[in-house]
Amino acid sequence: MRNAWRFAVFDILAPLVAIVALLAIGVVLVWPLWWVSVGSMLALLIVQGVGVNFWLLRRDSVSVGTDDDAPGLRLAVAFLCAVALSVAVLTGYTHWTRKDEQFKQDSRAVVQVATGMAEAVASFSPTAPKASVDKAAAMMVPEQAGPFKEQYAKSTVELTQHNVTAQAATLSAGVEALGPSAASVAVILRVTQDTPGQPQSRAIPALRVALAKRGNDWLVLDVTPINSR
Repeated sequence: MRNAWRFAVFDILAPLVAIVALLAIGVVLVWPLWWVSVGSMLALLIVQGVGVNFWLLRRDSVSVGTDDDAPGLRLAVAFLCAVALSVAVLTGYTHWTRKDEQFKQDSRAVVQVATGMAEAVASFSPTAPKASVDKAAAMMVPEQAGPFKEQYAKSTVELTQHNVTAQAATLSAGVEALGPSAASVAVILRVTQDTPGQPQSRAIPALRVALAKRGNDWLVLDVTPINSR
């Protein structure tokens, strides 16, 4: 009975656990080429070891698990199995935890950039008409900054003529979509406008800000209004 238990644990279960651990590491890492090579080599060594063990079992009627004269071999098998299992668990934990942390960091970053962009787009001062547009353009991808400045200049001509001041503040913002290199954020603003000789007016527009990741920075691709129904 004792030999049967040791045979099942050390000769069958331990190699299977080690191979499953290697497969689990590959699944977590999404099978990069280097792990396909390394994992396949390690799995092949385990299979060869099991083959040699069963060949010795047939020849000498004794295996690693049932050999009373070689307790060190059982200790080595248990140690290697524990190492493989520990590495698999540690790899899964660190890999998925890092992804969660990166997602949280990106979420905070895109919301911060989107709200700053939305407030800059919706704000205007006739005494410094280029201040908001320059601030907004600095948050955009380079290829979109030029066209944005031209469009902004055209849209603020009337505000300059009537000496209108607009001040925007974020009421709410939320991530609509977030991927490794692209994101979309919805921003709700409160815009206060002051026109000489007229009562102060307020509006609550909603904007959708599309962003792209360039290197380690999130930059704005486009800003569009969200039509309310």
